[in-house]
Amino acid sequence: MIKSMTAFARESRAADFGELTWELRAVNHRYLEPHLRLPEELRVLEPNVRARLAARLQRGKLDCALRFAPAVGLAGSLSVNRPFVEQLLAASHEIGALVGGGAEPSPIELLRWPGVLQQQDPDLDQVTAAALELLEHAIDTLLATREREGERLAVLLAERCDRLQDSVERVRLRLPQVMEGVRQRLADRLSELRVELDPTRLEQEMALIAARLDVDEEMDRLAAHVAEVRSVLRRDEPVGRRLDFLMQELNREANTLGSKSADVEVTREAVEMKVLIEQMREQVQNLE
Repeated sequence: MIKSMTAFARESRAADFGELTWELRAVNHRYLEPHLRLPEELRVLEPNVRARLAARLQRGKLDCALRFAPAVGLAGSLSVNRPFVEQLLAASHEIGALVGGGAEPSPIELLRWPGVLQQQDPDLDQVTAAALELLEHAIDTLLATREREGERLAVLLAERCDRLQDSVERVRLRLPQVMEGVRQRLADRLSELRVELDPTRLEQEMALIAARLDVDEEMDRLAAHVAEVRSVLRRDEPVGRRLDFLMQELNREANTLGSKSADVEVTREAVEMKVLIEQMREQVQNLE
């Protein structure tokens, strides 16, 4: 099943430690290019996140953001360094005795001293484990969205393959009429010029013109490339690059057909083919 590279996923989970939210946004890109935005306290997750993304995604530019709202009391608590405060008070008393008195330092003054308050970092092991588990669910959602979008694009590509095949068949049916028209125009021109030309020489001239206008190979290659596109669309693997190559080949054959055309109808069909191929190429750019 083919997958689109354009998708969005959002997964949240609330627990005793707080709330986690992952947001994944993916757009088309030649390679896998993840851009991570993680809370400072969860930066340790970055190597693990990159590894998990690389294991399940092949292509696409990916914005991956994690938000963490810690529960009350988990964000770290402040505590008084009692031994240090006791040392400060003892030093204050000693200095007061030496200088002959002095007031006790106020609590506000003591709080200004570095080291009086200590911040205890919370245990984030449970949070990191939950964040990685939730990331897997977010990737599941992203892949499911990519598959749905890929199915829609596959239908559009198949429809354009049908129209392209119909255009190829119309050109095939038109070619005998084109050659007969060339023959008639040549005969009329010779008649106007009142030039006598033996049948053998006429056939030789027609053979040369036919060789210059021959597009059978282009028709065969166009049909073969269309059949290959249909086959690739049924594969259960990343096919974007292969389809992009096939679009280049289809466009090459359509250009050659247009340059060789000696008929208005064939030229019109060549232009229609190029329009269809360009529409397909634009859609293929979004496929993984």
